[in-house]
Amino acid sequence: MNPPNTLNNPDNPSTRSTPSTPNSRQKAAKNPGGASSLAGRLDQSQPCALGLFRIVVGLLFACHGAASLFGVLGGAMGGGTVPAGTWPSWYAAVIQLGAGGLVLFGLGTRTAAFLASGSMAYAYFKVHQPESLFPLQNGGETAALFCWAFVLLVFTGPGALALDGLFRGRVGAGATARRTSEEREEQATPVTA
Repeated sequence: MNPPNTLNNPDNPSTRSTPSTPNSRQKAAKNPGGASSLAGRLDQSQPCALGLFRIVVGLLFACHGAASLFGVLGGAMGGGTVPAGTWPSWYAAVIQLGAGGLVLFGLGTRTAAFLASGSMAYAYFKVHQPESLFPLQNGGETAALFCWAFVLLVFTGPGALALDGLFRGRVGAGATARRTSEEREEQATPVTA
């Protein structure tokens, strides 16, 4: 003889299922004027905010490189350009222009941001930190801020408005189309043993 079903037994009041109570998210969705609603809207706009952050940081970084290489925007350190091939200034300027442009447009963002972060860490520890311990005292605030901004982009990715997303979408769509056509061919082909 099988024991009676004790789970959700309507005859047993202790096992009757009770209607679920709304959790805080459900309450927040019903209460659009609440603070949780603001947090939800901010969460939804996070990719766009991250994309704008990436664009601004990439543009500012590329401007430093352009100033050093071409003398635009006031030039390098009070005017002029950095002589070609000089270590480390010219190489840093090339990294600034190249990596800054890639980050700006969202192409290979994580790799470019990693390279840019490393160059700024090198600049801080080789040029600024020997002068004094703190960035405010040694003039290395810009290098430190760029370094950590690029570290953030390495971990978060490009966000919205990145060209990587366009290429990923095309490659992904092409791969999906090829995969489905291959699957159809496999299903149509009889298996012989």
